[in-house]
Amino acid sequence: MKENQKNFSVPLGFNVCTGEKLVVIAGPCVAESLSICREVAAEMSELCRKLDVHYIFKASFDKANRSSANSFRGLGLAEGLEILHEIRSEFKVPVLTDLHESSQAGPVAEVVDVLQIPAFLCRQTDLLIAAGQTGKPVNIKKGQFMAPEDMKGAVEKVRSTGNDKVLLTERGSSFGYHNLVVDMRSLAVMREIGVPVVFDATHSVQLPGGLGHASGGQRQFIRPLARAAAAVGLDVLFMEVHPNPDKALSDGPNSLNFADAATVLSEVKEINEFTRKSTCR
Repeated sequence: MKENQKNFSVPLGFNVCTGEKLVVIAGPCVAESLSICREVAAEMSELCRKLDVHYIFKASFDKANRSSANSFRGLGLAEGLEILHEIRSEFKVPVLTDLHESSQAGPVAEVVDVLQIPAFLCRQTDLLIAAGQTGKPVNIKKGQFMAPEDMKGAVEKVRSTGNDKVLLTERGSSFGYHNLVVDMRSLAVMREIGVPVVFDATHSVQLPGGLGHASGGQRQFIRPLARAAAAVGLDVLFMEVHPNPDKALSDGPNSLNFADAATVLSEVKEINEFTRKSTCR
């Protein structure tokens, strides 16, 4: 592990850092209902147990950046946090959710284990500081418009609060209109900042606004991109998983069903173990 690598514990007892066991962040894009979240959490927690990787459940209580005002955003702060609390209590796994406004940091931190800053908001100083002040781990998604080395500024904003528990997520960069590409060098560059790195395998194949009223996606490329990221080196794999992606109320075109999620995770784990041994020599 590099000298500048930050090693910290996510609540419920495991470490997220280079050289440690792979961590998986997975769940539906939006907390559509308790039943769907429970189904995903049950499937993914069992899969992660079998593969011997750590699991963090993910779902958003609100998606404030949907393409259309008519798109489903979520169940709102109160009901969404109630669902996340139920998942955390029932399955004994850490939970992660997005926040979009500084005022949400306090109530969200009372329920979840990891706060996530959406890519579009990764430069919002007040939001980053509010998240940092909770003392909870903060996962900052690299903006589609950001160079990986420029994410150091976002990390320093959180660290200015005395909170060193920061992760950075690669989720693709804008390439013309309605398209993203992944520069795998980004993972290595962001690790040099001294934080664990996350690869968001499903948002990286998103086609922003590609359907006109909503974003599209190229699900067939999730698997090869995830394998490539594992070969470069990652600490956490992020996947949006849904029982029936074609019926999902948000991000269905770039979400995985259970069978495909198992395939991707199995392959990533195998590659990651080889890469981890090489990195830690």
